Amino acid sequence: MSLEFSAEVPTPEGLSNLSPSDRAARLSDIARAVRRSVVRMIDSARAGHIGGDLSVTDILTTLYFGVLKLDPAEPLAPGRDRFILSKGHCAAALYSALALRGFIDPALLPTFMKPLSVLNGHPNRRKVAGVEANTGPLGHGLPIAVGSAIASCLSGRNWQTFVVTGDGELQEGSNWEAAMSAGHRGLDNLCVIVDRNRLQQGARTEDTNRLDPLTDKWAAFGWEAVEVDGHDHAALYELFTRPRSGKPLAIVANTLKGKGVSFIEDRVEWHHKVPSAEQVALALEELR
Repeated sequence: MSLEFSAEVPTPEGLSNLSPSDRAARLSDIARAVRRSVVRMIDSARAGHIGGDLSVTDILTTLYFGVLKLDPAEPLAPGRDRFILSKGHCAAALYSALALRGFIDPALLPTFMKPLSVLNGHPNRRKVAGVEANTGPLGHGLPIAVGSAIASCLSGRNWQTFVVTGDGELQEGSNWEAAMSAGHRGLDNLCVIVDRNRLQQGARTEDTNRLDPLTDKWAAFGWEAVEVDGHDHAALYELFTRPRSGKPLAIVANTLKGKGVSFIEDRVEWHHKVPSAEQVALALEELR
């Protein structure tokens, strides 16, 4: 078993009744469990993208356990909220959140990236309950999310669509075509969260192709654009749940690649480096 969480797993409905501090504490506990699971999965597979998994974990836990209207017993319910992980290479964090939320059996997690496992290195909607889109090739998630938001308007079901992109991923032009379309249509049922850890494969984003001023770019495309600490569960929850302004919402979530493990944090080589046995033990100790 690679997922440890001894307390009762909360639902968004349950968390909504808690005080902001209690809600944040519960989400922080879940995030630690997800991070421990990520370390074990990547150790077992001897492959993965541990740095980005750890940077996006707090965003995923806030969404899955505090915000998204989903039913694991009916993963394809027509009126469900949609979540798309555009940075699909960080599937280990997504699978861990889905397992803890009840969509998949936690016993599957140790099979991550093994031959014939349904838990591929990139998520597959035909194989894993709760996965909305096959992602991995960068720049695909936001265009899919725009289509989902338009479909919500046309169907009258009024679901919300959330999509997480990497920051290096925004160098793909398809994102800005999609952003222009969403801004033009005023899709205020759409939220993009940029995992702004400032590192991509091999280098810092600003050394590769400068993105800043990033919030100004989103605003110029007709979005409400805000920055937030991407590891602050209370601040994330407030942004995800506040009334929309009539525009799509872009959240630039400032994160730390490798968050929670000191020797991985903000180190470019940990984009998809695999920890040794000694490093796994140290990481799990830090994530207790």
